[in-house]
Amino acid sequence: MNTSRRTVFLGFLVLSGCGHPSGVMQPVALDASGPKTAQVDMLVATTRQPSGDPATLFNGERSPIPYLTDVAVSIPPRREAGTVQWPKRLPANPSTDFAVTRVDRIDTIPEGREWFRKHLEGGHALVFIHGFNNTYEDSVFRLAQIVHDSGMRATPMLFTWPSRAELTGYEYDKESTNYSRTALEQSLRVLAQDPAVKDITILAHSMGTWLAMESLRQMGIRDGHVNAKIHNVILASPDIDIQVFAKQYVEMGDPKPKFTIFVSQDDRALAASSFITGNVSRLGAIDPSKEPYRSRLEEAGITAIDLTEVKTDDSLHHGKFAESPEIVQLIGQRLITGQTLTDSNVTLGQGVAAVVGGTVRTVGTVAGATIAAPLTIAEQSSAASKKPARPVLEDTLRADPQSLPLTH
Repeated sequence: MNTSRRTVFLGFLVLSGCGHPSGVMQPVALDASGPKTAQVDMLVATTRQPSGDPATLFNGERSPIPYLTDVAVSIPPRREAGTVQWPKRLPANPSTDFAVTRVDRIDTIPEGREWFRKHLEGGHALVFIHGFNNTYEDSVFRLAQIVHDSGMRATPMLFTWPSRAELTGYEYDKESTNYSRTALEQSLRVLAQDPAVKDITILAHSMGTWLAMESLRQMGIRDGHVNAKIHNVILASPDIDIQVFAKQYVEMGDPKPKFTIFVSQDDRALAASSFITGNVSRLGAIDPSKEPYRSRLEEAGITAIDLTEVKTDDSLHHGKFAESPEIVQLIGQRLITGQTLTDSNVTLGQGVAAVVGGTVRTVGTVAGATIAAPLTIAEQSSAASKKPARPVLEDTLRADPQSLPLTH
């Protein structure tokens, strides 16, 4: 192992070493006389094995059958947006901590549909898929934070797959995503079959983006295309080999959902992943303003948002999509409702700046510049339209799968 690679890997281990109390899934009662808290209700589907402990519910091993659970999380009134307020001791105090207040097992699909009908927000459903090194409770609290901080009007569903939540478990976790792809596909199908559900947004993070893409690819191979109710797919810090992503994208068929990817060239977790996987570039670490990515993304109609200059407290720079208040609000207020960032109603720089606000000075500049460069077709100059035509992503791959349409 050369020195630079060893430094990246050891740095990843050190930076990822922080922890928090385990066993927060045991519900606690709310104090009616205490501060007013917010509540996030979610439906949780999992391919994890039951732990037999009500404090954890599920562990990191693989279950032969999926499970559904109704979970409610209380959000304390005083906290910084973008943060998960883990309890310092158990039981959690809802006045100061994220706290689970309800856990109910759901045994049948009709029960799950009934839950959705009771909680449905305008017919919009959000399916969140977490990344590497997450416990069941990690993913529950992260989704609760995203839903609350984004202000989204969508009903949240968490799909949590068997992660052992160990830094040395990268390969096990990756295989667990493969193990879970049919269960996720079936969950999406059941959701789409509900007449009350108008549209579905998939929000996947890190290694969870691999699971999302594999399930959509599988659906596309079976049916010729992805279910029409799946309108938007948001891939945050996608830990996917860029050549593999290109093939997954093609093989899900047409028409496709609208794809948005959040990338960051300073993502240390993806640098470690690249090292582990043989120094292969990851989709979430590309520079979308540079060729050949700029042209290929534009031709495929994929929106790329570069968060490299966005600053959060995440030392790995891997969770910016959730930890930046401005970016998580962008997800909740525009992307999940089907609005594009390059529509005709707003100019790119002004529109993004208006959505994410001015509290992070670099956000408007970075997002405006990097979205405008590789993504929008409507705002391309007339000079750009005179360039020789280039084959789109799908045609390039069908003609020559080894043409590396997204590689440098």
